[in-house]
Amino acid sequence: MFENLSERLDSAFKQLKGEGRINEINIATTVKEIRRALVDADVNYKIAKEFTDKVKEKAVGEKVITSVSPGQLMVKIVKDELAALMGGKEEELNLTGKPTVILIAGLQGSGKTTFSGKLANFLKSKKGKNPLLVAADIYRPAAMEQLRVLGEQIKVPVHIEADNKDAVSIAQNAIAYAKQNNHGIVIIDTAGRLAIDEVMMNEVANIKTAVSPHEILFVVDSMTGQDAVNTAKAFNDRLDFTGVVLTKLDGDTRGGAAITIKYTVDKPIKFVSMGEKMEALDVFYPERMAQRILGMGDITTLVERAQAQFDEVQAKKLEKKIRANKFDFDDFKEQLNQIKKMGNIKDLLAMIPGVGKAIKEIDISDDAFKGIEAMINSMTPYERKNPEVIDGSRRKRIAKGSGKDVNDVNAFMKQFEQMKQMMGMMNKMKGGGMGMGMPGMMPGRR
Repeated sequence: MFENLSERLDSAFKQLKGEGRINEINIATTVKEIRRALVDADVNYKIAKEFTDKVKEKAVGEKVITSVSPGQLMVKIVKDELAALMGGKEEELNLTGKPTVILIAGLQGSGKTTFSGKLANFLKSKKGKNPLLVAADIYRPAAMEQLRVLGEQIKVPVHIEADNKDAVSIAQNAIAYAKQNNHGIVIIDTAGRLAIDEVMMNEVANIKTAVSPHEILFVVDSMTGQDAVNTAKAFNDRLDFTGVVLTKLDGDTRGGAAITIKYTVDKPIKFVSMGEKMEALDVFYPERMAQRILGMGDITTLVERAQAQFDEVQAKKLEKKIRANKFDFDDFKEQLNQIKKMGNIKDLLAMIPGVGKAIKEIDISDDAFKGIEAMINSMTPYERKNPEVIDGSRRKRIAKGSGKDVNDVNAFMKQFEQMKQMMGMMNKMKGGGMGMGMPGMMPGRR
């Protein structure tokens, strides 16, 4: 995410290396490089200039205290200004309606339907709500089918009227159904087009008038850069939406949309979405995003994702097994599954301060754990519960069953034993305490 922008900004800060104080002379080159980096990231020049003028105004004359270099001070100033540009603080959804009606709008291909499923999953699993998904895209049967499949996947009902060609009545019927069946949230997935046109705008505006939504979320593909900002402005002029959702942030995005969309339409970014997994949805925190853009990591989000996936009761059981040196391959596989649910592996690693830059050139696949899982799945239930019984002949069978080489199995077994030893040592030193990490089990590189 934002790798090129992060690298360019880092290079700009190095202009101040060795300086004892920030002044107008030594800051000029740095500010110029920051502006260039933003423009290359598809930030409008006027916004980039206004941003760097603010940075320069705050930076000039700042005294550099002991243990803080001018470069570090500049990073803080830029981080604060970036966070302010992106909204300053997070904005929560308005969930006061009975039911709360959330209208999803955006162009075709922006990820509206996938986001609708993710939002329903988020509201169900994290907010304890009982949402209803509504398929109001009357032009694409595939959209209705996609929403139906997503609903089954996350166990959320989907209101579909396949023969009804009136999106407004579908939305109204769905709300009536929600009231009768105790659904506190109604999420309406609307039709999109490849470009803005009057038919699409009229239809979504008519739905808005008919159902008076509490939230109108505009979903935009962040990979479209400045075009995303222009599209957001056109939708906002017509719909006066309440918030923005940035999708495909795990793609090759330059970051311009994330940085400037709030400035342009004066509406908050409420969510960011990455990947296809239903769990891959985060509330948008401007300060955390600014930290990530500047390569400072985002430990808070990483911990929150971990907490959402790691069951406390299960963790205590696991801790007891580790204390008794009974941690086995079934436990290990369960830990893998929980980590996979947290999202894209490379994106997770990049949340650790300093790691993002180190793994920039490394292609870490989301399938990186498949080889390990294949080896575990090739073991018998007895072998998984009793790793110590896996001798040479068993390893050959496991290798054959998983499509791996015996050396791969040997290496995995060795890493597993080292991890168990390390866990035992940590328990002795700290009296217990489980983390989510698995030393020595970094996903393989491709």
